Amino acid sequence: MDLENISKNIKLTTARRAILEVLVNSKKPLAYEDIKNNLSMDKATFYRNITKFEEEGIVSSFESNDKKRYFEVQKTKHSHFICNVCSKIECIHEKLDIDIKNHQIDNIIIKGICPNCL
Repeated sequence: MDLENISKNIKLTTARRAILEVLVNSKKPLAYEDIKNNLSMDKATFYRNITKFEEEGIVSSFESNDKKRYFEVQKTKHSHFICNVCSKIECIHEKLDIDIKNHQIDNIIIKGICPNCL
């Protein structure tokens, strides 16, 4: 994925490039704690940049059972399944046919028990 195309509306600083490279190369949503060792920046710099990415629609985020915020590059809109036992997060790419009158649904978080924990 071309980082220049992802971030076409904002200046791609060294810090922003580093964050995007980690998120683009991940196959799952990541919390700050998951990626802080791969970055040479403080927590405030990370969150300031991740907030800018969210404002620009480059990155989406959600909160999990562990009260951590998870981030991923917004390639396509999709939902997530979070296991109530092991807190594993899975991306759901199947279309979920849910419609609420006068509402636009961007993301659905489904919580339950994954096959490994059943």
